[in-house]
Amino acid sequence: MKLISLFIATFCIWLSSWSNPTYPLLPYPQKITFTGKQLILDQIHLETTESSISKEWEDWLQGNKASSTSVQTDKIIKISIIDNLPEIPINSNEGYKLKITEKQIYVTATSSTGVYRALQTIQQLTCKSNEYHFLPTCEIIDWPAFRIRGFMHDVGRTYISMAELKKEIDLLSKFKINVFHWHLTENQAWRLESKIYPELNAPENMSRMPGKYYTLQEAKDLVAFCKQRHVTLIPEIDMPGHSEAFVKTFQTDMQSEKGMTILKQLMDEVCETFDTPYIHIGTDEVQFINPQFVPEMVTYIRQKGKKVISWNPGWQYQAGEIDMTQLWSYRGKAQSGIPAIDSRYHYINHFDIFADLVALYNSRIYNQDMGNEDIAGSILAIWNDRYLSDEKQIVAENNLYANMLALAERSWKGGGYGYFDDQTNLLWKNDTGIYTQFVDFENRMLWHKEHTFTNEPFPYVKQTNVVWRITEAFPNEGDLTRSFPPEKEEKESYLYKGKTYQSRIIYGAGLYLRHVWGDLIPGFYTSPKENHTAYATTWVFSPYEQHVGLFLDFQNYSRSESDLAPQQGTWDYKSSRVWLNNKELLPPVWRNTHKDRSNEIPLMNENAASRPPIQVTLQKGWNKLFLKLPVGKFKTPEVRLVKWMFNAVFVAPDGKKEIDNIIYSPNKK
Repeated sequence: MKLISLFIATFCIWLSSWSNPTYPLLPYPQKITFTGKQLILDQIHLETTESSISKEWEDWLQGNKASSTSVQTDKIIKISIIDNLPEIPINSNEGYKLKITEKQIYVTATSSTGVYRALQTIQQLTCKSNEYHFLPTCEIIDWPAFRIRGFMHDVGRTYISMAELKKEIDLLSKFKINVFHWHLTENQAWRLESKIYPELNAPENMSRMPGKYYTLQEAKDLVAFCKQRHVTLIPEIDMPGHSEAFVKTFQTDMQSEKGMTILKQLMDEVCETFDTPYIHIGTDEVQFINPQFVPEMVTYIRQKGKKVISWNPGWQYQAGEIDMTQLWSYRGKAQSGIPAIDSRYHYINHFDIFADLVALYNSRIYNQDMGNEDIAGSILAIWNDRYLSDEKQIVAENNLYANMLALAERSWKGGGYGYFDDQTNLLWKNDTGIYTQFVDFENRMLWHKEHTFTNEPFPYVKQTNVVWRITEAFPNEGDLTRSFPPEKEEKESYLYKGKTYQSRIIYGAGLYLRHVWGDLIPGFYTSPKENHTAYATTWVFSPYEQHVGLFLDFQNYSRSESDLAPQQGTWDYKSSRVWLNNKELLPPVWRNTHKDRSNEIPLMNENAASRPPIQVTLQKGWNKLFLKLPVGKFKTPEVRLVKWMFNAVFVAPDGKKEIDNIIYSPNKK
């Protein structure tokens, strides 16, 4: 039996090596060459002088039916840390060289972090058979294009448990994510314990989730937890704006003399608590009434041995006056001599599940192929302006893990096809490589959804096989119920009131006809106009009659908006409708029924990620899915950010996986 298992494993690796082998490597290494053999993981002699490195590798070996041994064997793992590697860009402390032969693993890096990154790659390369775990032989030279690759949680608005934060950091560190940005204070609450001013954490001084905060010991533990995974924690104490909790507690503005005295004492406590290189001080969305406030606070924190990060737009700095800026909104601008973190268009609380992921994966960071002294990298941010108390819902609604895997690859590999404001959020099948490269990424990502993120909220499903025919938009003159020729007959083009309306083929489960950020981000239509109606059609071939789910959205609700749920019996405020095999599919019963907009009423089932899919039956043969997509005004009293869009894809009845035995084809081919 052992020989049979070994033969099968050997044959699979041998076969893959001759046909451009695919392993679920994410991010994919900069340079990799497979050599067509394998290293069986059994007794291996580990050589390294670093005790912490030894522990990491021994844990990996034990988890793969192997163990390191002090007895000399012909199999060896040799780890070396040297000052520089000619093949790795200068100043990259995360680069590494990895060589795997039939009997040896050689790892060379310039730091223990580089060795750790090599181990993360090896973990993804590890193959398993019934009897053996093994590695494909290969040579890898790898390094990150950008030195900052991170994610941010706004816990000031919505407290997230320490267990959840640790789980997310642990999972994402496996993909070489190296920064966790912890936004600790907001108008709603000051979430970091203060022993010198305990009243700051009193429930009466919090307007949301009162009494929920992190102790100083928990903060120290999280720093240590991050360090074990080679992740840098960046705590943010937002000042002088977003500070109503501070004002409510002390009855003074941060910019006042009294406020600054208190704030400096708090920063003493913060700097002592966080054994980290950076402190983030915010400075965004505020009117400055004391021109000395920001310079004085920056100087004070720097004197404590910390580097300081600030938002841009925010306080206006010259080179040398701040250590790093974090760019937000389209107005964020990098400045020569000041390293910048690109978070523009990277607020995933506004993202849908499908289309924005395509844009994120295809987008160059600050429109640069790789980082430099002035462009440090990127952080994806979740802002919880709208109250969400369910941690799993926060992860699902923001499609956190899929988005972070897209950033993990893009920020490590570099490159891309344009910036977020280019034509990169649409899956056209053309010769640019956008489609084929996204297919490859999607396959690797979905492998990890099943194997690494098992039982975690991960609403993304395969979309590169979903194909639509979408018409040009017909003018509805404000009548969102008006019918147009596609409702009577399916054609490639239509003549209506003397004008020809064409259609185009496009791929994807999610499409913006007009993006949430309007003219800033291109959508399907080059110049979308209010009061128009579009149609989307696909045919789906099923080999037999089957009961499935339909993931369907016509308005993805941003987590930073107080928008009202649709009226009962309607999908949205745009009069969107959908038919399967000429039978109209009705919306669910909306759980939220309030009439006044409020950020304090949690989202319920408005978004498809937080409700079961619609249960439908696909008949044997071809099935027609037909969407009517009107739009009126782009802003309404009920919905501030009207998204002219849709998400639609057939999934398992429980919504966890796509249906893989069907074919989408607008032309029934």
